[in-house]
Amino acid sequence: MQSLSPKRAAIIYGPRRVGKTTLLNSLKEQLEETTKASILSVTGEDRFVSEWLGSQSIEVLKRNLESYNYLFIDEAQHINKIGLNIKLIVDNIPDVVVVATGSSSFSLANQIGEPLVGRKWQYLLYPFAQLELNSYENPLETRGRLEERLIFGSYPEIVLAPSLDAKMQILNSIVDNYLFRDLLILEDLRRSDKLLDLLKLLAFQIGNEVSISALANSLNLSFHTVEKYLFLLEEVFVIKRVGGFSRNLRKEVIKNSRYYFLDNGVRNAVINNFNDLGTRDDVGMLWENYLFVERLKKREYLDIYANHYFWRTYDQKEIDLIEERDGKLYGFEFKWGSKEPKAPRDWLGTYDNATYEVMNKGNYLDFIT
Repeated sequence: MQSLSPKRAAIIYGPRRVGKTTLLNSLKEQLEETTKASILSVTGEDRFVSEWLGSQSIEVLKRNLESYNYLFIDEAQHINKIGLNIKLIVDNIPDVVVVATGSSSFSLANQIGEPLVGRKWQYLLYPFAQLELNSYENPLETRGRLEERLIFGSYPEIVLAPSLDAKMQILNSIVDNYLFRDLLILEDLRRSDKLLDLLKLLAFQIGNEVSISALANSLNLSFHTVEKYLFLLEEVFVIKRVGGFSRNLRKEVIKNSRYYFLDNGVRNAVINNFNDLGTRDDVGMLWENYLFVERLKKREYLDIYANHYFWRTYDQKEIDLIEERDGKLYGFEFKWGSKEPKAPRDWLGTYDNATYEVMNKGNYLDFIT
C-alpha cells in the first residue's frame, strides 16, 4: 500500500464482514515477509487497548509504541477520541506508521475527520467488486455467475460459500446480527424493526424517487426520524443515496432522491426473496442496483472521480445514471432485456457536452470492470 507513511495514517472504512480484518492480516504478513519491521496489531474492542490508545497522553502512547514501526488498529471506532490519539502519534512518534479500520463511518469519521485533516489517506472497502473477481474467473465464467451475483451479492463469505443454502444462511445472519449493530450501539436506537421495515420499503423502490413523507406515513414515524434513519443507514454502508441532476430545464425533477443497496444479497435478504430470476418481477431493479454499485466500486478503486445523479423530467423522460466528470456528462440507461431505448431528446438537446449509452447483458462488463 503506497500510502503507508509515518506522516499520514491510512484509514480503511467499510461495512462489517467485507474483509477489513483479513486485509490488515494480509498486509501484516506481507510486511513481515518483505521487511524486518516490528508490527503491533490490536483491536479497538479490547478494553485494555482502548484505554491506552484512547489516553490522549503522548507519554502513554510512546511507552506502548516505542519498540514498533507499525500500528494496526482494527475496529478503531470503539476507541474514545481515536482521531485525536492518531494525530498525537503521527505528530509526535514519527517512526510509527498507523493503519486503522472502521465499520461505522458516522462514528469513526466524526472522530477522525477534523483531527486528521491533512494527516490521513482514506479508503472505502466494499464487498467484492467484479473488478477484483476478474483475476479469478474468465468472462465466460463471470457471465455464468451473473444470476447468482444479482440474487446473492458479493460479500466475500457469499462468493466463497459452497452452496446456495449456505449463501442464504450467511446473508440472513448478516441482516439479523450485523447490519444494524453499529446503529444500535452508537446511536442508541432500540427499534431495529423500524429500520428493517424502512429497508423493505426501499427495496421495492429501487430506480424510483423516494418520498420521505410517504415513508414516514407508511412507518408511522415522523419525517425527521425517517430522514435521520436514511442518513444513518447510508453512513453504515447499507444504502447509497443519489440525487437528481438539473442545470437548465425547469421540468427536471430534483426534489426526491433514489436509494440503492450496497449489496444485492442484502437487499434480497431484507425482503426474504432468493428466488430464481425467471420467477421474479423485480429483475430490472436487481440489474439496476447491481450495475450502479459495481460502477461505484470501479470508480472508487480506479480513482475515477465523478459526481453521480439520476435524471428525470416531469413528462417521464429519464436516465438511470448520470456521471459528471472531466467537464462532460455521461448518461447511462440500464436495461436487462434487449430493448435499446433512444436517448431522450431533451437530454442531448439541452446539454452539448452530454452522451448517452444503454448498458445491457451484452456490454456491461466493460462498464463495471
